[in-house]
Amino acid sequence: MDFPFIFTLPMPQVIPSRVDNHIERRLSAMQGQFLDQEAYAEMLARDDRLVYEVYEIERPEVEGEMLMGISIVHPGKVGKEFFMTKGHYHSILETAEIYYCLRGEGCMVMENPEGYMCVETLVPGTVLYVPPRWAHRSVCTSRQDDLVTMFIYPANAGHDYGTIERQGFRKLVVESASGGSEVIDNPRCK
Repeated sequence: MDFPFIFTLPMPQVIPSRVDNHIERRLSAMQGQFLDQEAYAEMLARDDRLVYEVYEIERPEVEGEMLMGISIVHPGKVGKEFFMTKGHYHSILETAEIYYCLRGEGCMVMENPEGYMCVETLVPGTVLYVPPRWAHRSVCTSRQDDLVTMFIYPANAGHDYGTIERQGFRKLVVESASGGSEVIDNPRCK
């Protein structure tokens, strides 16, 4: 029998007091995700840097349960492209997800199979609703601070990383000429 439970998000670390699964994605796990593959290879040869982490509070993967946790995308770039998560659709395409930005600056790159695209800015206090059928990827545009978000989604939703690994997102977030960030078309998705 399940019982209600609580956990804390102690500031400023924001690592949940209860963690069932800690995922670390290093540069080597991001093969093929960045546009500038030459810069990627050079960077990987020097250091297999930690790109992002996920701290999950697991629940049974059944309808009615909610999985939640914290995602931390560290600052950095490969070429001009900012560090990001791999991005995914949900295996059960008709499931949504909610993100709450706790710290840092960044954006969420989203698209659906019908070809619609959207990029939303994430700053502390922002709540983002990702509707069913939308792939999504977090991008840290800060030079110094982690992008930290809390996420909640149906525990039976699953993850489809393969579709994005094969085709990429139609939009990329890169450093602009002025030193900020800008969204550009992905030349690999034509």
